[in-house]
Amino acid sequence: MKAALLTGPERVEVRDVAEPVLGDDGLIVAIRACGICGSDVRRYRDGPPAGSGGITPGHEVAGTVVAIGPRAGGWRVGQALALAPDVHCGRCWYCRRGMFNLCDDLHFVGITPGYPGGLAERMAVTGEVLRNGVVHPMPEGLDFAAASLAEPACSVLASHRKARTSLGDTVVVMGAGPIGCLHVVVAKARGARVIVSEPSAPRRHVAARFAPDAMVDPAAEDLGAVVRRLTGGLGADIVICANPVAATQGQAVEIVRKAGRVVLFGGLPKADPKTVLDSNRIHYGEIEVVGAFSYHPTVHAEALELIRRGVIPADRLITHRFDLAHAARALEATARGEGLKVVVTVESGG
Repeated sequence: MKAALLTGPERVEVRDVAEPVLGDDGLIVAIRACGICGSDVRRYRDGPPAGSGGITPGHEVAGTVVAIGPRAGGWRVGQALALAPDVHCGRCWYCRRGMFNLCDDLHFVGITPGYPGGLAERMAVTGEVLRNGVVHPMPEGLDFAAASLAEPACSVLASHRKARTSLGDTVVVMGAGPIGCLHVVVAKARGARVIVSEPSAPRRHVAARFAPDAMVDPAAEDLGAVVRRLTGGLGADIVICANPVAATQGQAVEIVRKAGRVVLFGGLPKADPKTVLDSNRIHYGEIEVVGAFSYHPTVHAEALELIRRGVIPADRLITHRFDLAHAARALEATARGEGLKVVVTVESGG
């Protein structure tokens, strides 16, 4: 079968590889769609982990079951499923308390060596992934490419649950990439007014299709002044940092109202993860600053249903599709920030 292999920094080769091995308690899935994520791009730029010999990336997966191990109950051949990357251990302090996304021994399909991903014609879904991962049947009639969006939507949904986004809130979303646009969609679905801050004109143009209530170019306008004007001087109820820029985290604390909430959603570069926040404003203003990472597996099922209902509009989020033979182009298009969401589709998966 064909699979994309990341063999070095910015080097992807589509090769003939051995068929995946069916475990007694696992599945073989014919891949039909796999979204490209920012974490795929970071791995693409860095190359595979040292000593791994290369990895098959891709963790926003949708496909059909083509083989079932004798101890893998509850599935049928031909059934459509969607898969997300997280695989928790089930044993650590966090797992025992249901906080699976904070697992001390978390592995990721398509990222961790030994867990090959979805940029392939077929993949093995092991018993470990079925038990401790994020795998759900797709709702009837849902398009495979649309279903692949469930994974990035999950973390956005979970972060708004943590932020308690609600009717009448004013939410500032800093960054208008694919994740930022998902934040706009989810915040508006929860009844909030949304202000987008994005310095890139092409990204502002794309974000406009999701009808934010205001759009700000922070390189040309005073974001704080705009937020104060639109909130009667109060400040935003919630600010979501949906980009990897440290300065925006400090700015978020400045523009949120007292007793408001700042969500640090976008991770900073690992080589430079420090930021500066006005701790007096946090202290005297009783501002909540919270991190948001990943999600509970149940949120994945919720995301699939919201995509099926059109609450999360897949047709407006997916702007580029490539076939598996052009997986390298898909990664490069994502790395350059072309369009919005890039999906690799596989027609010969099984």
